Amino acid sequence: MSEVTRILERISIGEPKASDELLPLLYGELRRMADAQMSSEPAGHTLQPTALVHEAYLRLVHQEPVPEWNHRGHFFAAAAQAMRRILVERARRKASLRHGGELRRRPLDESALVVTDANPELLALDEALSKLAEQEPQVAGVVSLHRFAGLTLEETAEALDLSARTVYRYWAYARAWLLEEMAGPEMPA
Repeated sequence: MSEVTRILERISIGEPKASDELLPLLYGELRRMADAQMSSEPAGHTLQPTALVHEAYLRLVHQEPVPEWNHRGHFFAAAAQAMRRILVERARRKASLRHGGELRRRPLDESALVVTDANPELLALDEALSKLAEQEPQVAGVVSLHRFAGLTLEETAEALDLSARTVYRYWAYARAWLLEEMAGPEMPA
């Protein structure tokens, strides 16, 4: 049993100091996941990968009730999901009317200020991925780990305890399904 798995078990039983030991062991991999997720965000995004890692980590280890992670891959899947949720929440907040989603600020000095827009593609992808998760949860898990966590398909197969061939099939299916879902209804000829 790896040290990470032992620490995850200690967190699951509620040992208070265990979460302090986990972050240094996984920080590099979590940071790589955050970098992968942030790479699809628009330029000038105010959330930095380090802040995304810390916010996701806090959400994971300070949940009530304390979650039970079966293994390292299970924890990373949860981390990818938490990061995705954080980015989607920020995109929704920016797009909401309450927070000026349709209003644009007029900068005083254009060279010093950057105006960022919510990423509508991220919102559409999140909605489509949620639909896919209802129909095919394991396929959606492959998408989450590969697209949002930045794992290779081989690493995804290992994390989900699936064969690489199955993961490649799921990934091909998910890409086609998501493209069709995000394209919307076809226009009649």
